Amino acid sequence: QVQLVESGGGLVQAGGSLRLSCAASRLIFSTYAMGWFRQAPGKEREFVAAISRSGDSTYYADSVKGRFTISRDNAKNTVYLQMNSLKPEDTAVYYCAAERTYYGSTYYYTRGEDYDYWGRGTQVTVSS
Repeated sequence: QVQLVESGGGLVQAGGSLRLSCAASRLIFSTYAMGWFRQAPGKEREFVAAISRSGDSTYYADSVKGRFTISRDNAKNTVYLQMNSLKPEDTAVYYCAAERTYYGSTYYYTRGEDYDYWGRGTQVTVSS
């Protein structure tokens, strides 16, 4: 029913940029906070960034702060992740997720188990 589809991944050299998109359908997009997570081979899933329902608040993992920017366009049911100054350690599958419940703290944005829907991911590979 609900569908989240990521796109924009690819291969890029260190220092380069990529822009990921996540298109949502069959949900009231503006009632969900949206997040990006990533998972590298052999690693646990890691929080990357989140954005509030209206788009007026954002939150980032320390590892990407200052390099990545999350944004959303509720008219297009789409959330974006602009990734600049990419590093080899950014290599991972990047997942889009939607969170319906508001928990009142940015702490909960970092918890994958609190999200309701997930996309299937897009591969980002950063070469050195």
